Amino acid sequence: MPTIANGSRKKSQGASASSSRIRQPKRLRISIIGAGRLGATLGRALTQAGHRIELVVTKHQGSARRAAKLIGNGAEPLDANQLEDLTSPERDRLFGSDLVLISTPDDVLEAVARRLATLFRTQRSKGQRFALHTSGALSSQVLRPLQTAGFAVGSLHPLISIAGRTSRKNLFAGAYFCVEGNPAAVRVARSLVRDLKGQSFTIDARSKALYHAAAVMSSGHVTALFDVAIEMLKHCGLTARRTQQLLQPLLASATTNLASKSPAQALTGTFARGDVATARRHLAAMKSKNLKEAAAAYLLLGMRSLELVEPVRSDIDRFREIKKLLTRFRQV
Repeated sequence: MPTIANGSRKKSQGASASSSRIRQPKRLRISIIGAGRLGATLGRALTQAGHRIELVVTKHQGSARRAAKLIGNGAEPLDANQLEDLTSPERDRLFGSDLVLISTPDDVLEAVARRLATLFRTQRSKGQRFALHTSGALSSQVLRPLQTAGFAVGSLHPLISIAGRTSRKNLFAGAYFCVEGNPAAVRVARSLVRDLKGQSFTIDARSKALYHAAAVMSSGHVTALFDVAIEMLKHCGLTARRTQQLLQPLLASATTNLASKSPAQALTGTFARGDVATARRHLAAMKSKNLKEAAAAYLLLGMRSLELVEPVRSDIDRFREIKKLLTRFRQV
């Protein structure tokens, strides 16, 4: 271990071990239950951060092997049925894990927690065990069966969009993670976030569903809205692939604006300027092509855009005129 810089041999020999050595963070033994896009990607990132992934359990053996290959460092792949008939080495790896990270779909999370609790009740723990799930919508209470089996339980949800399993280094650097649960589990979760070079925050567990709905609005629904825009431009004679190329820099510029400005300050375009005639042409064009979904989204988000800019505009009449136009169109 490295000693304090610039100290003489004699001086360093007299120094205490705590002052002469860099304190290393605790590295955890982790088993991952449910290694889809998020579970496998988190497993890979945690391995890169120095933690050891013991077991990777998915519904099917093929997906478990693919996840274990991505994670690397000797992670053992198992399918869900093998949990009922573990070999002795597999039992050692599972029951020797400090942390069980559950990244299954929300609908089966409670059932998985009950199944794991039944398994772990057969084994006496040599120390504190932890269980974290990665659901954004569910609180740590869904892991109550594991809590009754002696685990400190919590949740760890990254506010980042992961479209596929990836081994890209520092993927989570700068990302925010929502953590909550038992105090001991929250401490472990925060430590993992630091290892991943992210940042953590906590909300009331009762607000998890609303928190996750907001995350869906800012990511998943933006993607869906992007697809609506692609459909509109296809009616202009462009291919879907070309349309996506053209719109992506526009979307990127909008997110860049939001990085340093409030939504009201970052808003640009027709509704920021109060262009009544342009809004009328937009609506007429969508009606002529029978783009009902696009028009519905345009009306809803147009109204919200007006709410953003109206309070700060002196030429309020134009914005009121656009609101009347949207209201009339919505009633047709």
